Amino acid sequence: MLQTAESNDNKSNYHNDAVLLGFSDLKRLKSERPLVFDRGKGIFIFDETGKDYIEAVSCFYCVSLGFSDGELVDAATRQLRSLPMYSSAIHRTVPAVMELSERLAALAPVKNPRIYFATTGSEANDYLIKFMWYGNGFAGEPQRRKMISRKSSYHGSTIATAALGGGSELHESFGIPMGYSLQVSHPSFPNAALPGEDEEAFTSRLAEELEKVILDAGPETVGAMIAEPVSVSSGMFAPPASYFPKITSVLRKYGVQLFIDEVVTGFGRAGHMWASEPMGLEPDCVTCAKGISGAYMPISGIIMGEEFNRRLDLGSQAQGWFAHGGTHHAHAVSAAVAVEVLNIFERRDILGHVRRVIPHWNRMLDGFLDHPLVVGTRKFGLLGAIEVAAPGEARGAMASSLKVGGLPKAVYEAGLETGVIVRPLAGCLVLSPPLIITESEIDELGRRLRSACDRVLADMSSRGKAELAEAR
Repeated sequence: MLQTAESNDNKSNYHNDAVLLGFSDLKRLKSERPLVFDRGKGIFIFDETGKDYIEAVSCFYCVSLGFSDGELVDAATRQLRSLPMYSSAIHRTVPAVMELSERLAALAPVKNPRIYFATTGSEANDYLIKFMWYGNGFAGEPQRRKMISRKSSYHGSTIATAALGGGSELHESFGIPMGYSLQVSHPSFPNAALPGEDEEAFTSRLAEELEKVILDAGPETVGAMIAEPVSVSSGMFAPPASYFPKITSVLRKYGVQLFIDEVVTGFGRAGHMWASEPMGLEPDCVTCAKGISGAYMPISGIIMGEEFNRRLDLGSQAQGWFAHGGTHHAHAVSAAVAVEVLNIFERRDILGHVRRVIPHWNRMLDGFLDHPLVVGTRKFGLLGAIEVAAPGEARGAMASSLKVGGLPKAVYEAGLETGVIVRPLAGCLVLSPPLIITESEIDELGRRLRSACDRVLADMSSRGKAELAEAR
């Protein structure tokens, strides 16, 4: 169903000169007003003219419970009225942080965890590296500083995390120090497979590559490998089932820890609280953000396992304290909202709902396979990717950059006209709707996206770039 909203005639008169928007064309920002949204409800957002859009990527894969959820607003309001802020440090904290820690620890995919709360996923991954260096130093392994990540992955925008993935514009352009960063291939099967290579051969080759990288760097210098269960920035490829068991075996062989970045996939995206669960992963540490608060307030978590915590304790015992903290880390309002998210997951059976709508979601995605622009689909929980190529073009473009043009961008821009927001990447469109999406809303999302694809195809045809009679 199309959503309606009263037209907003009070469009703001603010200019663009004072704002710098991330991942944006700064020249365009100076001359063209950005798209401004002023309200949202459920899976829909509304711009300042009153037009509605389906937010098919939950903003940045984060608004998991939809927009303007009254119970989350009430939780934030209660905390704001009782104690709006108090730093969690120097042996002091607030009740919401204590409750969130205990409940999240009970759900964590690591044994005997301890949790540090920061504000963003970038911070969580950044601090995890810092904590590893700290713990390794006091455990007698100060040389174990190097981090392994996968090419084209994304783990954040801080100095430390920018070095762990993405294209050159994320690190080379900023002069990011890369000395501690080692990179291996991403398990983008089948697109990255060699001719005739099946899943087993593919994952064995990647495990051999990982071992070579460790040996070349010196196993005694490598601290950990960080990986997302499924990387949306790499094109949303779910790895073959044998991938993580093989790389975990290599890591354990050389005493290298496994860090799993669940910033996107945590809190129900896979139909489980963690994507690590159905994949059978056994990480040493896990990071989370985004869905932990439904993105209503900024908060992230570093969930650290037993051995990792033992090393942190060594440092604290030696120095008398753990010398790290932040004013807004474990913010009281953010923690209160995160607790309410856990309550909502239980009361509304969010995980059960996700599992129930996944088959319909998959059918909607596969329904695009008859479209002349679509050459494939990929699915994982309530994540999806639609691979696109102009009729007659070869498939298989790989995401190596966050900067995207060409056909995916054209469909994205057409989607703004038809009322659906998707994430264009190299060769594909990524979808990650709010977890509360219903089957009828999935159908409406599909209709709006198909209309966008049709518009692009018609434009290509009118310009002589596609011949509909020969398409597919």
